[in-house]
Amino acid sequence: MFKNTISNLTRIRQVAEVLIRYGFEDVVTSTALRRLVPNSRRRSWQEGEQAVFETTRWQRIRMIIEELGPTFIKLAQALSNRADLLPEALIDEFEKLQSNVPPFPVAQARRIIEQELGRPLEEVFSEFEEVPLGSASIGQVHGARLLTGEKVVVKVQRPDVQEKVRTDLSLLHELVRLTAPFLRRQGLSNPQDIVDAFERSMTKELDYTSEARSMEQFRKLYEDYDSFYIPRPYRELSTNRILVIEFVSGCKITDKSQLLEWGLSPEKVAETGMDIYLTQIFEFGAFHADPHPGNVLVRPDGTLVLIDFGMVGRLTRQQKYAFAGVFIGMARQDARSMALNFRRLAITSEIPDMRAFEADLSQLIEDFALLDVKEMSMSDLADALQGIIYRYKLQVPGAVFLILRALVILEGIGKVLHPRFNTFEFVRPYGARIVGEQYSMENIQSEALYTGTQLLALLQTLPTDVRQIMRKISRGDLRVRVELSGYQLLLRKADQLVSRSILAAITVAVILFAGLSLLGHYSPAMPYYNGLPGITWWSISVAVFLVLLLLLLDGRREKRRE
Repeated sequence: MFKNTISNLTRIRQVAEVLIRYGFEDVVTSTALRRLVPNSRRRSWQEGEQAVFETTRWQRIRMIIEELGPTFIKLAQALSNRADLLPEALIDEFEKLQSNVPPFPVAQARRIIEQELGRPLEEVFSEFEEVPLGSASIGQVHGARLLTGEKVVVKVQRPDVQEKVRTDLSLLHELVRLTAPFLRRQGLSNPQDIVDAFERSMTKELDYTSEARSMEQFRKLYEDYDSFYIPRPYRELSTNRILVIEFVSGCKITDKSQLLEWGLSPEKVAETGMDIYLTQIFEFGAFHADPHPGNVLVRPDGTLVLIDFGMVGRLTRQQKYAFAGVFIGMARQDARSMALNFRRLAITSEIPDMRAFEADLSQLIEDFALLDVKEMSMSDLADALQGIIYRYKLQVPGAVFLILRALVILEGIGKVLHPRFNTFEFVRPYGARIVGEQYSMENIQSEALYTGTQLLALLQTLPTDVRQIMRKISRGDLRVRVELSGYQLLLRKADQLVSRSILAAITVAVILFAGLSLLGHYSPAMPYYNGLPGITWWSISVAVFLVLLLLLLDGRREKRRE
């Protein structure tokens, strides 16, 4: 742990400098980061320009993220999906971090492609566009044409981005260790778990072959759909640092004027898009997790095209049933059913008061399920659901938050194209279909087979386990270990109270002794000062010292509280 801190010392100091530059001295001064800041730099920062305070705290956090680089930008983008963790104002700022990053030189892009393919660019592409089509924090995209004539796009990772991300991930772990108490006081109860999940996501995103596999999977799932198309990845020309994909032309799904010019019905396009997305969630359990308008194209014939599969969410069969059950319970105005399905959906769901949980869900039903169709909002419902998840500390799969965010985005797209668009009207038939699938004979047989297998495994191991327990009991070797947790703080406080009580008692005893010493009869050898014997002065000095010591200890305790 100490070794990691030393290896990241320069970068940690840079982070501390950026934090203070944007007015977040409390994050540094209230955590172990303060030990890494020299006194001279502290003074210069505190006396520096304060124009940064003209912006809001949330804007300054975004500016810090932008300055710290791609890893932190990606983390902020991931956290922008977690309304259960962050305030709405901060999420609004994080949503502005849409990877508007300047491109890197084309010469570097060409060199990386040639290194990855092991041959000159001219042996693969007949054309290669110098100006990138887009640029993000991880890489950028260039248009090109293969020697065989197909037009393609080439995603190229930024130079040294993998090394930078690995360094920053190590740094994030160290920063969380140093600032964990501060973050918990701000309401972020599991910062280390968040960083661990983000590390897994980033590691996967840095491997372009993973995105290529996701595209191939979706192409196979939708090979019979005429209204939906996914570009073909060229696996033979792709590596973990470059990805070659079929070029597909079209307009953004929100370009209503272009759709009308092509003779397409915007309402029909919106309905088709929502139908395809809900199919991904409730039928296949694998879905594109970032369906913003730039990633959803429409061809002149009305075919929808989904691009950029860097973020894909997945639900298991049981998670899919539970998630659908939440919406079905809401549609039926059944708070108990919603509560049960929430518990099935959660990874851990230790709800201390189920009645209060059901009451909150019942209030949510009253607020949303009974509204007129025109008044319903997926955004408001998502916020309410995420608020309940956060309030009851339900650890639900991350895919749930991705789905809620995606539904909000799709509702926004739908309302641009369709004046009467309502997400709930599309979700309802899928919920009914899921109920039928859940209680189908095929699924019941599958569940029965799984339960039977688990029961058989238990019966096979039970005799052996019971025999071992009985042997330990007969030999007197059976031990029961009981751990009491949560009492450390109480014991520490009790220890401090006892120590102070003893010190106070000694102080009182010394003061009493000083008073009684005035009544004594002493030999002529006893020195007197100002008419008082020396032993009295000695007692008073000890009493004053003990009183000062008690005041000092109380002062330090109050300071720690603050």
